[in-house]
Amino acid sequence: MSFIEVLYFIVPSAIFYAAPLIFGAIGGVFSERSGVVNIGIEGIMVIGAFVGIVFNLFTADSLGGLTPWVALVAAMIVGAVFSLFLAVAAISFRADQTVTGVALNLLGIAVALFLVKLIFDGKGQTDFISERLARFDIPLLSDIPFFGPLLFQDIYGTSILAIVVAFAAWFVIYKTPFGLRLRAVGEHPMAADTMGINVTKMRYVAVMISGAMAGIGGAIYAQTITNDFGHATINGQGFMAIAAMIFGKWHPIGAMGAALFFGLAQALSIAGGSIPYIKEVPPVFLTILPYVLTILALAGFIGKATAPKASGIPYIKGKR
Repeated sequence: MSFIEVLYFIVPSAIFYAAPLIFGAIGGVFSERSGVVNIGIEGIMVIGAFVGIVFNLFTADSLGGLTPWVALVAAMIVGAVFSLFLAVAAISFRADQTVTGVALNLLGIAVALFLVKLIFDGKGQTDFISERLARFDIPLLSDIPFFGPLLFQDIYGTSILAIVVAFAAWFVIYKTPFGLRLRAVGEHPMAADTMGINVTKMRYVAVMISGAMAGIGGAIYAQTITNDFGHATINGQGFMAIAAMIFGKWHPIGAMGAALFFGLAQALSIAGGSIPYIKEVPPVFLTILPYVLTILALAGFIGKATAPKASGIPYIKGKR
């Protein structure tokens, strides 16, 4: 296998594995830009994966090829609703946001597995889906020499969607009045409140957007990579998404770039056995590679990246 062939193999795989992480990381950006730390992205992705698979299984006969896409919408809605647990506790009751996020992670996996056993006669995992997201070539662009096979051939629509959402999030956060208000409540909520911005409302909206994005990310992962749902379906993807958000300095495009980096690590861990030189590395090292890189990224950049000033701090009206 030549170097070019390796690129043709590994780059599309990296984008494929990065798509769920991009959605989770973008969700984290929205939440933290408003001043709410969302450690619960892992739990919301679990719920999104569960909803996506179950919806797919029960509607495949009636919806046909549209099933996976409608399942993403269902996961988005349920993810947004599930994130209200964090919003109510952290914003309305001013609970510790980190502890609440951890509780959300525990609640997500517990609720999902309980419902799986309830729906599937005591089984620990769902059946495999029959309607899956299809790969396709982008007309004209796929014929471009080198870049065509590298970026535009045999790709998932969700990969394109993830990149589009990242740029759309950048535009919303930095180029619209909504984004200005969002950043204001995350940097200086008292000043924003003085200017007539409803801090509580903005934070609720941001957390629900975060939940919607994470729900989609979980459903994408389940419908493209595992094709079923079990206790290990979302195995640390939410935490990797949080790491990508921090690695990307709370910026949508930076978060996307970091997610692509972690996607590359996951692609190597899964497909490295068929790549020259890399296949000589013991499989256990490739398996732990994404998690090691997550730790190294956080250890190397956590001190250099600056979070929104009010991130993690409950806002009490009239109090500095």
